[in-house]
Amino acid sequence: MPKLTIDGAGLEVPAGITVLQACELAGKEIPRFCYHERLSIAGNCRMCLVELEKAPKPIASCAYPVADGMVIRTDSPAVRAARRGVMEFLLINHPLDCPICDQGGECDLQDQAMAYGFDRSRFHENKRAVPDKDFGPLIKTVMTRCIHCTRCVRFLTEVAGVPELGATGRGEQMEITTYVERALTSELSGNIIDLCPVGALTSKPYAFIARPWELTKTDSIDVTDAVGSWIRVDSRGGQVLRILPRVNDAINEEWISDKARFSLDGLARRRLDRPWLRKDGRLVPANWGEALQSVASRLRATAPERIAAVAGDQTDCETMAAAKDLFSRLASPNLDCRQDGARLDARRRDFYLFNSTIAGIERADAILLIGTNPRLEAPVLNARIRKRWLAGNVAIGLIGEARALTYEVIHLGTGPAALRALLHGDDPFAATLRSAERPLVVVGQGALARPDGAAVLAAAWTIARQSNGVRLDWHGFNVLHTAAARVGGLDLGFLPGPGGRDIHGILDGARSGEIGLVLSLGADELDPADLGHAFLVHIGTHGGPMAARADVILPGACYTEKSATFVNTEGRVQTTERAVFPPGDAREDWTILRALSELVGLPLPYNSLDALRARLALEPRLAASVGGGCNDPAGPPGDPDMMAEAPFVSPVGDYYRTDPIGRASPTMAACASLRTAPSAIAAE
Repeated sequence: MPKLTIDGAGLEVPAGITVLQACELAGKEIPRFCYHERLSIAGNCRMCLVELEKAPKPIASCAYPVADGMVIRTDSPAVRAARRGVMEFLLINHPLDCPICDQGGECDLQDQAMAYGFDRSRFHENKRAVPDKDFGPLIKTVMTRCIHCTRCVRFLTEVAGVPELGATGRGEQMEITTYVERALTSELSGNIIDLCPVGALTSKPYAFIARPWELTKTDSIDVTDAVGSWIRVDSRGGQVLRILPRVNDAINEEWISDKARFSLDGLARRRLDRPWLRKDGRLVPANWGEALQSVASRLRATAPERIAAVAGDQTDCETMAAAKDLFSRLASPNLDCRQDGARLDARRRDFYLFNSTIAGIERADAILLIGTNPRLEAPVLNARIRKRWLAGNVAIGLIGEARALTYEVIHLGTGPAALRALLHGDDPFAATLRSAERPLVVVGQGALARPDGAAVLAAAWTIARQSNGVRLDWHGFNVLHTAAARVGGLDLGFLPGPGGRDIHGILDGARSGEIGLVLSLGADELDPADLGHAFLVHIGTHGGPMAARADVILPGACYTEKSATFVNTEGRVQTTERAVFPPGDAREDWTILRALSELVGLPLPYNSLDALRARLALEPRLAASVGGGCNDPAGPPGDPDMMAEAPFVSPVGDYYRTDPIGRASPTMAACASLRTAPSAIAAE
């Protein structure tokens, strides 16, 4: 390991790192604009200059590898003068419009100009002006502020895998722009706002809304997909104004999807903020007492076998636990958390988890995707697959729709026929999987939410086992979920009890009249026409077809309005935190069920969130660790020979509007309209 001297102190550092990284290990702060830990090195801003003994001039520390015996000075007069000169050059063409810039208060250029810059400029010529670019409805551009750090270019090319930005011209004529004039199409495009060290790229929906010191910052997690990305919710008063990513290397690194970042304007629109009752065929406003009493009287008058509950995609664990306990007291076994009808097997936890973990993708050396489009179903996880692909020595096979992903895939087929070929070793990719040390098989909801889903699940497990991917030191079988609530519901056993109906049986019973009352816990993706004449009680957050069909509407709270537990696709238990209060008379979902149980005469044994979480702590699966190998290679009991011939289709068609929040968001509507434009379809 090389030994260096940094500002007079000796230090031993790992071989192959840069001088900048070595200085940080020594506790020295090195300013930078172009350098970023997760992007390739550009070395073009020159702000990270340090003095190297015997070197003729200061060196760019971000691009200079360490060598044994180096003597580095990070704060010498020469270094300070060099940094002042660089800052003076960077500000030559900058418009200096900090008072009207949305980056104000969070700007690297502001901070470093104060810390390392000069107090005056010697440039008196006219400043350069650059036309703003149209990157679509998400990203606002003021390109005159751009300092050409190229972070945005490198992110979209390397991490997002959609190389739509680049630099044209040289010198005074250099500009960052799109190659073809159109909106950015990456599902991760909003991350370039965080990466931009100046105000050239800012959030268009957030423009001129607030300053950072006005905001209350709340740590939370994203529930727009099943990845569970770490986020920070910024609010002012009773309104959520901004959502930003938090760093978690095990899940989302420091990226979040555009849906997680920008759908927040749907939180305040089309909200259900008071109870409603259907009287004489019309929904009329009611108070909580009337609404709950109406539901309680119906529950008391309906036989247990004619009552059912369905949990939606963003239902928290506390709500599902309370509903399960209530239905247990009502002696009704008709429960299901799989509103899409996925044939998930809950006998063992590893039958429905992403067992390799999200971070474990980087260890795989062969990947098989079955009935999934991770780019739309889990963009952050898809970026992790691309990261592994860029590292090399990995083959990726795809069975399903031949859609544009962000890495090269070997398209093996569109449906179960390709699965059979792998099972019998007739496809060359079977040999690739079997020769891999750590094969990764990922089966999506497009393969499971169909009548032969159990057979597909068993076939996927068999392929993983045949490839030696199911063993004590590696678990290569993975289910990629699309719903934030799904794993939590399976962990809690929010499933049919003995003699109970699953989602298919519930809907069949509702159509035939055998099910008389359905409790919807945010099950907004159901088709109301499938509920027949059943009495529908809908606990939800937004208006929509299910709310319009409901006989009683009980307004609930969104994920930003409650402290709630969710379990992500890899089985990691996480919690949201309340950033704002629910609007109007809306309440946290579990408290609605607690009040309802009192009126039914079967009170639940908890009156506080702490007491309810003590009940959750008794669930063994919620206490299980994430990752690890497989102790039992026996797979789900489905029969692979029962697979049909229909091709696999991803459940996500309109990426931006997969949930009630997204469907209520004007920003997501604008994105969706661009995605369905003829030019966008032609590009894909």
